[in-house]
Amino acid sequence: MTKTAVTYGDSLYELAEEEKITDVILSEMKMADEVFRENPDYIRILREPSIAKKDRLKLIDEAFSEKVHMYLLSFMKILVENDYIGEFSGCMREFARRYNLANGISEALVTSAVRLDENQKKALVVKLEKISGKKVILKEKIDERSIAGLKVEMDGKQYDGTVSGRIRNIEKKVSDIIV
Repeated sequence: MTKTAVTYGDSLYELAEEEKITDVILSEMKMADEVFRENPDYIRILREPSIAKKDRLKLIDEAFSEKVHMYLLSFMKILVENDYIGEFSGCMREFARRYNLANGISEALVTSAVRLDENQKKALVVKLEKISGKKVILKEKIDERSIAGLKVEMDGKQYDGTVSGRIRNIEKKVSDIIV
């Protein structure tokens, strides 16, 4: 995440917190970010210097004025005006980071060889909440190279219970002994 994204994301969070609308803004930012990810040409148009800024701002109005809070709409316009609209995803991640911190929420990225079923996810969330003392939001990633087991990344820590992770640990120990 860039310094620009952190600065702008923090600023929007501070405003939303003052107005007690952090839930609304975060939800709307996620929706807008999804629109941008699904339509990468839209971001390119919003960044295109050959298109007048007033026309790019009009595009933001047309796409979002009925769908997002006026503060978020103004925020997106500021990003367009300052040629930072490409930083929107980073701004959203910083906003979400601040939101999670303020609300005692941790995001956990779980990597496994196969998709977990709902019961496995619920059990994992319960265990992670017990470990962290926070509400846990689970994000899932599938990586067949994991072979079996789970790898969890949460709050800057990594818990690797995958077979491939165990093999790497054994290889490291063997190489340490040999050297």
